Amino acid sequence: MTPFPIRADSPVTHAAPLPEACDVAVIGGGVIGVMTALFLARQGQKVVLLDKGRIAGEQSSRNWGWIRQQGRDPAELPMMIEARRIWMDLAAELGPGLGYRQAGVMYLAGSEAQAATYEGWLPHAAAHGIDTRMLSRAEMQAMVPNSAGWTAALWTASDAQAEPWAAVPLLAKLAAEAGVALREACAVRALDMAAGRVVGVVTEAGRIACDRVVLAGGAWSGLFARAHGVHLPQLSVRSTVAATQVLPEVFAGAASDKSFAFRRRADGRYTLAPGSFHEFFIGPDAFRHLRPFIPQIRADISGTRFLPMAPRGYPDAWTTPRRWDAGRPGPFEALRVLDPAPNARRVEEIRARFAAAFPGLGEVKIDCAWAGMIDTMPDVVPVIDHAAAVPGLTIATGMSGHGFGIGPGVGRVVADLVQGRAPGHDLTRFRLSRFADGSPITIGPSL
Repeated sequence: MTPFPIRADSPVTHAAPLPEACDVAVIGGGVIGVMTALFLARQGQKVVLLDKGRIAGEQSSRNWGWIRQQGRDPAELPMMIEARRIWMDLAAELGPGLGYRQAGVMYLAGSEAQAATYEGWLPHAAAHGIDTRMLSRAEMQAMVPNSAGWTAALWTASDAQAEPWAAVPLLAKLAAEAGVALREACAVRALDMAAGRVVGVVTEAGRIACDRVVLAGGAWSGLFARAHGVHLPQLSVRSTVAATQVLPEVFAGAASDKSFAFRRRADGRYTLAPGSFHEFFIGPDAFRHLRPFIPQIRADISGTRFLPMAPRGYPDAWTTPRRWDAGRPGPFEALRVLDPAPNARRVEEIRARFAAAFPGLGEVKIDCAWAGMIDTMPDVVPVIDHAAAVPGLTIATGMSGHGFGIGPGVGRVVADLVQGRAPGHDLTRFRLSRFADGSPITIGPSL
C-alpha cells in the first residue's frame, strides 16, 4: 500500500473507450464522482466517468482519511450516518485493501473553554443517536496514555477511517466492474447545450451525447460552472499533510487538538496535519466572491495564511482563462493534477508538536509530506443541487475538507437526484440558490 498521494505521473489505470452516448456523464474522479457513478450504474444507468488527470489524483488521495460524524454541521449528519453504513458495507465487499477501521475520532481539549465548545456539539449527536460523549482527563489519558497537555476530550467511538490513496482507486475499480466507463487523462472541456439545456459533453477525445451531467470537479468546479453562467462562490485553500516513519502505537484512532491532528494508519505510520491551519492564494475569485465569504472572515481567519498568487495553471491563478474554445485544449488540460508543494516549515512544526505530545516515542522522523487544494464554500458546507440555470446539470462540490468520509452518502444522494428520485434527506442547507436568494450565510461548526 503506497503511502503517497496519486499524481499526474501515476500510471493511467482506466482508459475505457468513450461511447457515443450515455445516460449520465460524471465530471471528476474523486470520491464524490466515483460513488455517484457507482450508485448510478448499480441502478441500471449507462454512466461515463471522466477525469482530466487521475482517479483520486487531487484531494481524494490527499486528505486525512477520517470517516467522521463528530463535529459535523447538523444538516450533514443524516447523510454522514448513511455514509458510515455504506463504508461498512464496502469494507465487507472489498476487504482489508480499503483500509477501513472503526477506531474512533477524538477532539482533545487543553482548556476548559475548548472543552465547553466541544460540549456544545453533544445535543446534535444526541438528536441523531450518535455515541459521542465527553471524556474526563482520566478517561482520556487511559485511551491516549503517556500524552501531555490535554485535560478532556470529545470522543465518538463509532467514527472510523480508511486509507484515501487506496480506498478511492478500489472504489473506482468497483464502479468499472459495475459497468461505468472510466476514462482518466480525458478532460471535459464544456457542456454541449441545445435549446437551453444539456445535450452532451465535449471532451478532449470527442463529444458524448447525454442529457444529464454531474459536476463533481472539486477545486475546478467553480471555473467550469462559471463558463456556463452558473454562479458558484467557491474558493480553495492549500493544506499540508505529512506521514511519519513507522512508530509504536500511541492511539489507534484519529485525533486533533486544533494545533495539529494525527491518525494512526494501517501501515504503522501516523498521518500528521497542522489542525485548522491552511493557506489561501489570492486570485480573481477572492474579489469576485468576497461578499459571501465576509461572515467566514469575520468569524476567524487566524488559521489562514494569505499568499499573493496561485501557481500558474491553478483554477484561480491570475493567468487562468475564464473563457475558452471547446474545440481547443483549455485550462483543464493545461494542469492535469493539482499537486501543490507542502509547507516545509509547517511539516517541521507538526512533527515537533506530535513528538512533544508523546515524549515516550523518542525521535519522530517524517517519511514524506504532500499538500492538497481543499475546495470550500462560504458556509463550509457543500452544494448538492441541480443548477437551475442549466437544466440537466447537477452539482456536487464544495465539500470543504469533509468530502472523503461523507463521499458514499453524497454519491447515493446525487445518484437519486439525477434520476429525479427523492434523495431521502433534507437538502435545503445544500441548495445552490442560498448564495443568491438573500439567505444569511450560516457557518457550519469549526470544531
